[in-house]
Amino acid sequence: MDDRLQRIEAALEHFIPAREDSLSKTVNAAMRYTLLDGGKRVRAVMTLAFAALCGGREEDAMPYACAIEMVHAYSLIHDDLPCMDDDDIRRGKPSNHKVFGEAQALIAGDGLLTKAFETALCPEAVQAIGAERAARAAYVLAECAGETGMVGGQCIDLETEEKPATLETLREMDIGKTSNLFMAACMMGVIAGGGTESEIEAAKEYALHIGLAFQIRDDILDAVGDAAELGKSTGVDLQNGRGTYVTILGVERAQELVEENTAMALQILEIFPGDKTFLRDFATKMVWRTK
Repeated sequence: MDDRLQRIEAALEHFIPAREDSLSKTVNAAMRYTLLDGGKRVRAVMTLAFAALCGGREEDAMPYACAIEMVHAYSLIHDDLPCMDDDDIRRGKPSNHKVFGEAQALIAGDGLLTKAFETALCPEAVQAIGAERAARAAYVLAECAGETGMVGGQCIDLETEEKPATLETLREMDIGKTSNLFMAACMMGVIAGGGTESEIEAAKEYALHIGLAFQIRDDILDAVGDAAELGKSTGVDLQNGRGTYVTILGVERAQELVEENTAMALQILEIFPGDKTFLRDFATKMVWRTK
């Protein structure tokens, strides 16, 4: 894990180097501020792990690991804006717009989103896995991040903010907002690693359940977690009157759903013939994470 994290950080620096002498240095600094602030890199690690599981080289999957982190970082910047969740703290630091202003934060998010596809389709990525697989991976990322994926999930979130949420609505929203980026991460890893169509589909299903488990655990931590450890405000969902798995089902039943989704993900993982130890342990640790 530590080795993967170090390589991911180095690769992110490679794809978005500092441009302090540029007239557009502010947006570059704003992009790097959120992207390089040491997040958990869960999605990037999954991309590398699935590439390895399919017998591929992790370095060939690295552009896609970085691309998913860029999309995730852009979503966090936009999520924190006053017109969205209006959060001042992210990962224990002032949110992007508190440091660079709303306008620069907005275009930093735009910059990261477009940089993700520049990275996924850059010459070194295409040379490593071929044009056809690179295009397939970029398509998967676009689909999972867009209108029918993460953006669609965010739309549901905004439109249900002041309405009583049902479990069905929550599930669709969370699959969109959270599971889809996990799906993109895992599927791109399989594609970069030369996996089969059935393995791509299995990675998608694994990620769907892991994403739901991750988001439900987030709801639990918002209710009972430690703000200092999380690096962000807690109690936000309750304060905003937002429906979550915790507000509807309570903490105990919500945690049961985390465990049920994790168990389904682990069962799906069995389709892969390679060493699944890391991905098993990784999924299990997320069930009881405290940040």
